[in-house]
Amino acid sequence: MSDFNYSLVIPGTDSFQRTISHRTRRVYDYLAGVYPASTFLFHSKAHKCALDMAGIRDGMRVLEVATGSGEMFRRLVKANPGGSTTGLDLSPNMAARTQRRAREEFPGAKANCQAVDARHIPFRDETFDAVVCCYLLELLSTDDIAIALRECRRVLRRKGTFTLVLIGQNTDLFNRAYKVCGNIAPAFWGRQVDRRVPGMIEATDLQIVAERTVRQGFYPSRVICARR
Repeated sequence: MSDFNYSLVIPGTDSFQRTISHRTRRVYDYLAGVYPASTFLFHSKAHKCALDMAGIRDGMRVLEVATGSGEMFRRLVKANPGGSTTGLDLSPNMAARTQRRAREEFPGAKANCQAVDARHIPFRDETFDAVVCCYLLELLSTDDIAIALRECRRVLRRKGTFTLVLIGQNTDLFNRAYKVCGNIAPAFWGRQVDRRVPGMIEATDLQIVAERTVRQGFYPSRVICARR
């Protein structure tokens, strides 16, 4: 298995980039055991919305890029027990935990999760019926966002759906707080990219077909569904 090697932008600018992949990997490896609490508190509502919008049907070949603690991955496996669900993540510990939990809860399902580079997804063109990506692009430079989006499109079958969840950028107070957090711990928080990503999706030759804004407590998320 290969590791992610992301170039992360210093929050607020794309002028100065630095590679912090090892630090990001260490952070998420260290937090693998407690990160599910954050997912439950802030992400689960957006995950449910993304699942509804993705149109997952049993028997599909589904890919999740950036599984995190596996909360969304388990939703996908549950919706697709007779199909194949594959997950990729930055952190080997997160990937291992995600796979272990999925196999415990759904022992008969075909579910596999591993740590690989999202800029070089190790599957052939048009392999998957649906691709899902939640809260990853915030950790990537603009150039790497474009690369990751092209890879997601490449492995997506024609007429397949690409469903993306971003940290929302529509609340000034939250935006200011997130910028502070991103400056303090960029390897964990990254920076908001909600406003620029829709145009980048369309530049990848994916057509946005639906969008929703979801709020869980004070935490906003934006869910985008596109079709190849």
